[in-house]
Amino acid sequence: RPLCCGRTFLSAGRVDEAKAEARRTLDTLRPYIERGVPVVGLEPSCLLSFRDEFLDYGYGDEARKLSQSSFLFEEFLVREKEAGRLRLSLKPLAQPKALVHGHCHQKAFDVFRPVQAVLGWIPQLEVSVVESSCCGMAGSFGYEAEHYEASKAMAELSLLPAVRKAQDAVIVADGTSCRHQIADGTDAKALHVAQVLAAALRDY
Repeated sequence: RPLCCGRTFLSAGRVDEAKAEARRTLDTLRPYIERGVPVVGLEPSCLLSFRDEFLDYGYGDEARKLSQSSFLFEEFLVREKEAGRLRLSLKPLAQPKALVHGHCHQKAFDVFRPVQAVLGWIPQLEVSVVESSCCGMAGSFGYEAEHYEASKAMAELSLLPAVRKAQDAVIVADGTSCRHQIADGTDAKALHVAQVLAAALRDY
């Protein structure tokens, strides 16, 4: 069974199940952490659970080591580039602009700036950020019938109008639920920053 950060359980108040998933994840990743292998993740809410909730489950030094070894994809790239270990040959995209929506966890943990930094490596790309709060989806919150209208209203405050206006821009959102909210509320398809970088890689 695939590993799980347990956040889906935690958001439903099922703390014991969330702790069990954390325990399973720690047991699986322990050999890599002990060898100093970085743990890199794509989904902010999952990866940042390693730095937050995992530390409160009573798993002590194991959780602390995982927290220190965990990086979001874009954080890891910035770290490797600053250390001189990363060289990417990038080409301009078909779109001249990128509009970026920050995931709530990226903002809360002050790890949204690496997304902007990585996109800044792409030649001739004008990067702008949507000045928004939560997209309104918040995991499964927006899919629940009793929350639908509130979720939609949150998205319409700034995110969805900004996306609709950005006709010539690539829309970037690292959060899975954020991308779903954008797809459901507009005609746009948002991409993870990893997908945008992949499109910008030069062919050899």
